[in-house]
Amino acid sequence: MNETKFNGMGKVYAKYRPTYPQALIDYLCTYIGVTKDGVIADIGSGTGILTKQLLELGNKVFAVEPNDDMRAMAEHNLSEYSNFVSVNATAENTTLDDNNVDFITVAQAFHLFDREKFKAECQRIIKPNGKVILVWNSRVFAIESVKEGYEINKKYCPKFTGFSDGFRNARGAETESDFSNFFNGEYETKIFENYQTFDLDGFIGRNFSASYALKEDDTKYPDYITELTECFNKHAVDGELIMPNDTRCYAGEVS
Repeated sequence: MNETKFNGMGKVYAKYRPTYPQALIDYLCTYIGVTKDGVIADIGSGTGILTKQLLELGNKVFAVEPNDDMRAMAEHNLSEYSNFVSVNATAENTTLDDNNVDFITVAQAFHLFDREKFKAECQRIIKPNGKVILVWNSRVFAIESVKEGYEINKKYCPKFTGFSDGFRNARGAETESDFSNFFNGEYETKIFENYQTFDLDGFIGRNFSASYALKEDDTKYPDYITELTECFNKHAVDGELIMPNDTRCYAGEVS
C-alpha cells in the first residue's frame, strides 16, 4: 500500500468525496450480517467516510490508515465516538491481533493494496466465518460529463491512468470485476445508486480529491481549472450538475 499517495490531501478528500448510500448500510446489516456487536476493521480508512457510517451503527471500528494527513483528519472528525480506534498501519500489516475482527471493510482503497499480502493479513486478523467487504463509489461512464472529465484529466494530469475505482479499462469504459482470486468460493455482488449533486466548487473539489490531480504550482493548473469549469457550465442546470454514481459492493470469505 502506498502511504504517501494522498499526502496533504486530507482536508480536500474529507470535504469533497461522497459518502455511501444508506441502502448499502442496510444491505450490510440485513444480508451480510453486520450487527452492532460485530468488531470491524476498516482498512485504508482514509478520512473516515465509511468509518463514520459504521460507527453510527454502534460497532467498534479499527480504522487502519498509514497516511498521516488522512488519519489525522479522521481522528479529528470522529473523536466523539468512543468505539473508534485509529491505527497507524498498512493494509498488508495492520498490527491488529490474530482472530480479532468479525468483518473487514475496504472503501475506495482495495485497488491500492498488494492483493496477495492483504488476503494473508485478512486471514490472520479475521474470526472464523468472518467476511471481507470491498466497496467503491464508481462514476457512470456513459454520462457525457464523466466522459469529458475523463479526457480533461487524461490531458492535464501525468499520473492519471483512469478513474481509480478499479472498474475502468484504458479508455475509461466499465469492465467486469473478478475477485475470485481474492475471495474463497462464491462472493456476493451488489450495486446501489448513489447520485451526486455538485455546484461548481463541489465539482472542482471532487476532481482535486484525486491523487493524480494537478497541484497549484503546476504550470498547467490554470488551464486545468478552466477546462473543468467549462465542463461544469456545459452540463449544469441552474448551477447544479447531477452526476450518476454507482456504489459497488463485493462481500465474501477469505479463509
